[in-house]
Amino acid sequence: MSAGLLLHRAGPAEPEVFVAHMGGPFWRSRPRAWSIPKGVVEDGEEPLATAMREFGEEIGEPAPVSAHDVTDLGEFRQASGKRVRVFAASAPDFDVVEVRSNTVRLELPRGSGKFVDVPEIDDARWVLLTEARELLVAGQVAALDALLDRLV
Repeated sequence: MSAGLLLHRAGPAEPEVFVAHMGGPFWRSRPRAWSIPKGVVEDGEEPLATAMREFGEEIGEPAPVSAHDVTDLGEFRQASGKRVRVFAASAPDFDVVEVRSNTVRLELPRGSGKFVDVPEIDDARWVLLTEARELLVAGQVAALDALLDRLV
């Protein structure tokens, strides 16, 4: 299971959410290559702790909220079968100038024996909630609906 942190803030006409573009060649040309900043829950780790840790690792800045400020939106299943527990928090003053993500080592091309390090995340930004519906991997769109239900 993975856990992620979905930041939100009021926008001019509708809420905005903070989403991240997945790095590496696999995601480069895919239209739905954006995600809630998230990562794998380690053995014995609480999902909220994972969400906060992974946000810092993927964005390059600590999560701008405390554990007391988050709402548990629930668990969502992606097409791959992967489950993602999503937490949400308001962060109206958060902004990132440059994403400084950790990297992962990939064999490219597969079977070549050659490895490269690629960033887990190569971009992150605030987008309108309606725009996020078109950008996020399909299995995470339900988290946007859960957020909207909580905000109404």
